[in-house]
Amino acid sequence: MAEQLTGKALLQKIKDLKESAPNATRRELARLCGYTTTNRKGETRINVAEFYEALLQARGLDLGSDKSQRRGREATFRVGVQKNGQILIGSAYTKNMGLQPGDEFDVKLGYKHIHLVKCSDDEAED
Repeated sequence: MAEQLTGKALLQKIKDLKESAPNATRRELARLCGYTTTNRKGETRINVAEFYEALLQARGLDLGSDKSQRRGREATFRVGVQKNGQILIGSAYTKNMGLQPGDEFDVKLGYKHIHLVKCSDDEAED
């Protein structure tokens, strides 16, 4: 697998390819600049999105993406009741709210909702 070109080397390679092969597709350009991966079956996959991102960065436009940060599932802010009647709140919610282990809440029932009101330190000691 060829090394992925970045920066000035990527821009120069694109310029050279446009002169030598003016009808090259975007996928061909990405492949020739090294933006491919091979899976366990030996099939080659062209990483066009990664190529575009490197090209934008080479031209000085950084969109603030971080490769080390994977997106994963997003919290929907809906919680279900389990078969035993308990409500399980996922870690995505607790991280978003800045909760720590041991935090206590009062449950306030509304018309169509439930409010969790954090207990103050004075109430928790009583």
